[in-house]
Amino acid sequence: MSHQPAVLMLEDGRVFPGFAHGAPGTAFGEVVFNTAMAGYQETLTDPSYRGQIVVMTASHVGNYGLNDEDGESDRIQVAAFCARHFPARFSNQRGRRTIHAALHAAGIPGIDGIDTRALVRHLRSLGAMRGVVTTELLSEDGKEELRGRILEQPEMTGAALALAAGTSRPYDFGPSGAPRIAAIDYGIKKNIVRRLSAHGLSGTVFPAAVSADQLKAGGFSGYFLSNGPGDPAALPQCVAVIQELLETGKPIFGICLGHQLLGLALGARTFKLKFGHRGVNHPVRDLVTGTVAITSQNHGFAVDPATLPPGARMTHLNLNDETCEGFRLDGRPVFAVQYHPESAPGPHDSDALFAEFAGLVAAGS
Repeated sequence: MSHQPAVLMLEDGRVFPGFAHGAPGTAFGEVVFNTAMAGYQETLTDPSYRGQIVVMTASHVGNYGLNDEDGESDRIQVAAFCARHFPARFSNQRGRRTIHAALHAAGIPGIDGIDTRALVRHLRSLGAMRGVVTTELLSEDGKEELRGRILEQPEMTGAALALAAGTSRPYDFGPSGAPRIAAIDYGIKKNIVRRLSAHGLSGTVFPAAVSADQLKAGGFSGYFLSNGPGDPAALPQCVAVIQELLETGKPIFGICLGHQLLGLALGARTFKLKFGHRGVNHPVRDLVTGTVAITSQNHGFAVDPATLPPGARMTHLNLNDETCEGFRLDGRPVFAVQYHPESAPGPHDSDALFAEFAGLVAAGS
């Protein structure tokens, strides 16, 4: 454990002292919590966490290290990373580096030794809020300055982070000769691309700002809308593109931010959750079959099911807070889920959604 002092401060002035890990310095962001006990490398590298300070609720985070295979993007995406304890050593044959080393190399600050139970209870009571992790300005006078700087930071509501979270140029994926789809990258995770390929699809991943004309000119047999960070309502140009794709009649599958953007394209509304859903243990009921899946989730916004238009029906329900976790269009090959069926390292309860999409695409090819 590092003995260099650090603090996490929230916008309401609550301070959580601890010890520095990773890079020294100061990082601002929305403070959120993740309830997973494993998968911290996937969390660190998930583009949907851009602009956020992530607090892990598990007591020990980093026990199996980080490796060269399990990242969901090519770099660490979180603004800062927090836990009760980051072990100084790891034990796993695939491990290559500690969380401290990975954060330091990426220039990202971390903090441990904080009372994560008190912090999470605070966020659950008052909601996610802006904050800072810092090894600087630790005096009482400095803390007053820090709080002022926190209050100057933009809020997540209205943040169009997805426009810069994904690829800047198109790239191809999947086996040759397979049905081809276009995937719009608002912050796509690598395992989504792997699951699409594993279910017999190929195609091209496009930047978030791609035009509808470019997509329709590609001769694709379906469209995939990825996950990503920020507020869906701040992306009207992306919504307009999806509205044009809906007119093609081709299969469309959305995940997470893609679920929210598809809802907006249909005329529904989205809203910000009090503290979001983040972790790998969220129960979701399939309203068609009645079965319950344990799901991986990472989102701070949701679709209001009461605003879905006629012909669109909610298909999945979050059993913790009864928010919408999925919907589809009746009689059309268009559906979306709020959670992550591609989740790695797990759970894998909902991988069949990729098979359903692949079947729809193949049927229309």
